Amino acid sequence: MDIFKVKGQQKLLGDVTLHGAKNSALPILCASILVKGESVIHNCPDLSDVKTTLDILQTLGCKIKRDGDTVTIDATDVTDSKIDENVMRMMRSSILFLGSLISRVGCASIYLPGGCDIGTRPVDLHIKALKSLGATITENGSSITCCAGNLTGAKIILPFASVGATENIMIAAAISKGKTVIINPAREPEISDLAQFLNECGAKIYGAGESTIEIEGVEKLHPCEHRIIPDRILASTYMSACAITGGDIVINDVIPTHLAPVFPVFNEMGCRLYLSKGALRIVAPKRLRRVKMIKTMPYPAFPTDSQSMVVSALTVARGTSVVKENIFENRFRFVSELNRFGADVEVNDKLAVINGVKTLHGAKVNATDLRGGAALVVAALAAQGDSEISKISHIDRGYADLDINLNKLGADIKRIKNEEVTKEKTEN
Repeated sequence: MDIFKVKGQQKLLGDVTLHGAKNSALPILCASILVKGESVIHNCPDLSDVKTTLDILQTLGCKIKRDGDTVTIDATDVTDSKIDENVMRMMRSSILFLGSLISRVGCASIYLPGGCDIGTRPVDLHIKALKSLGATITENGSSITCCAGNLTGAKIILPFASVGATENIMIAAAISKGKTVIINPAREPEISDLAQFLNECGAKIYGAGESTIEIEGVEKLHPCEHRIIPDRILASTYMSACAITGGDIVINDVIPTHLAPVFPVFNEMGCRLYLSKGALRIVAPKRLRRVKMIKTMPYPAFPTDSQSMVVSALTVARGTSVVKENIFENRFRFVSELNRFGADVEVNDKLAVINGVKTLHGAKVNATDLRGGAALVVAALAAQGDSEISKISHIDRGYADLDINLNKLGADIKRIKNEEVTKEKTEN
C-alpha cells in the first residue's frame, strides 16, 4: 500500500484549481443508466471511487470512455442488473444503483454497500422510499433484491435529510408515472447538481436545494452533456492546509455560496478571505485563533465532511476550540492518530475539545477514513520534521493528485509506491 512522506512546516503559497465534486460525480454517473444513449460528463474527477463506479457501469453493459476529465457513458444497452458483492463493499454510494437499475430495467440485485467506517449509515430510508414508489424489496442478510413493474409517484417524508436517500428517490422517480414529492430532502449543492443533470436529460425536477422537491415523472430521458460542480470539500481541505501553515493561496473555480457555511469558521480563526470572479484567496495569520464552537449539521450548516481537516488546523490555534459532530458517531476516529503529532484533542461522545499547542512534530500515522486521512495530511504539513501517512487508499477515494497539487503550493509531500516501501523495509 502506498504511503505519503511529508516534510512539514512549508508555508503554502500560490494557486490551485478544484476538480469536480466527488459527491456529485458518483450519483450522476449512477443516474446515467437511465439514459439510452451517451451521457457526456465533464469535470469528472479521477478518483478511485469514480473508477469503481465506472467499473460497475461496465459490468452492467455500459460502454465507457475517458478523455482527461471528460467521461462518456453509453448506456444504450444495459444487460445486467446484478452488482458483485466485493465491488459494492468498496464504497457507500453504490446503493444509488438501486434506484437507477429498477427504474431502467425493472430489477436490481445488490449487496449492502461499504465505504469509510465513520458511523452508522442505514439504508432503511432508501428501501422505505422505493417501496413507497411501488417497488417490491426483499432482504436476505447482506443482499437486497428490488423489483418493480412500474414505479408510481408518491409523497415521501424523510425523517432525516439524507443525501443518499434523496438522490435515490430523485433517480428512481425521474422516469416514473405521476408526481413524487419529497418532504425534508437533503439540500446540499450536490443534490442540485444531480437535479440539473437529470433535467438536462429531460426530467422535470423542481425545488432541488429547497425544503420540498417535486418530480413529475417522464416517459424517458435523452442524452446530454453536463459539467460537474467544483468540489467544495476539496476547497475546505486546501483552506485548512493553508490556515495551518500560515499560508497565502488562491483557490480557483469555487462557487462562493457552496462554501458560505465554512467561511465564518475560517474568519474566526483569523484568516482573511477575498472573493473575485470564481476565485477565493485565503491569507492565514502567523498563528490561528481558537473557534468557540463548531456544530456539524446538514447543509446549509457546517459540513461534516469538512470537520476533520478543520480540527487539524485548530490543533495549533491559540486557545481551546470545541467541535460537536452531529452526523456520524465515528467521525472522530482519526483523532487518536492526530494526537501522535503532539496535538491535544480530547473526545467525549459527540464533542471534541481541541487545546491548541504551539507546534506539532512529525509522526507515523494511518489514515482511518477519507476525510480523516486528509486531516492527517493537513497536520503533517505543519509538523516539525518528517511524517509518514499510511493507508492512503482512503484518501485516493476523494482526492485526485492531492500530493501533486499540494507540492505546487510549496508543500514537500511524496507518494512512495508499494515496491519502494517494500524495498526500504527490506534494506532496513
